[in-house]
Amino acid sequence: MRRTTTHLTTLDSRFGSFTIAWERREAPVVVEILLSKPGASSEERAKRRYPGSDESYDPRIDELTRDLKRYFDGRDVSFSLDFMTMERCTPFQQGVLRAEHGIPRGYVSTYGRIAGHLGRPRGARAVGRALATNPFPIVVPCHRAVRSDGAIGGYQGGADMKRALLVMEGVMFDGERVKMNRVFY
Repeated sequence: MRRTTTHLTTLDSRFGSFTIAWERREAPVVVEILLSKPGASSEERAKRRYPGSDESYDPRIDELTRDLKRYFDGRDVSFSLDFMTMERCTPFQQGVLRAEHGIPRGYVSTYGRIAGHLGRPRGARAVGRALATNPFPIVVPCHRAVRSDGAIGGYQGGADMKRALLVMEGVMFDGERVKMNRVFY
């Protein structure tokens, strides 16, 4: 079996660095998007996770990078899932990611509402776990899922980044809680 080389493309934003890990197949596919975390840049994390990876160029990846930059500049960008490979995700997580991808900018949903939408009304915690390991943050906007009481819940990039992303998208807060006036599902 031929081993596929993982390529890395990193971009910086006001929210930290993001590294796109992707592979060349018939067309390029994104395997994962990594966020910076305290003490480790996204690129350092990606190089540890994908040893032997290299920097490379592809027009579709460059287009995704431009769209991410536009998003971080505050523009309304619709991301496609067409070349995000979900083969490492369980069928349940794939459903959660697709549901989360459907939440429009400026809206939030709750873990419980997403679970109900997927026909699993008692699956709020499972939805939270699926989103905690979302391989495509921003493209799949897991920052738009909050707790039923409006508390923002967890996020791979930390609570401050989650709040800043929601504020940038026009979501309103009442103190520490999201105002639940624009809820999806």
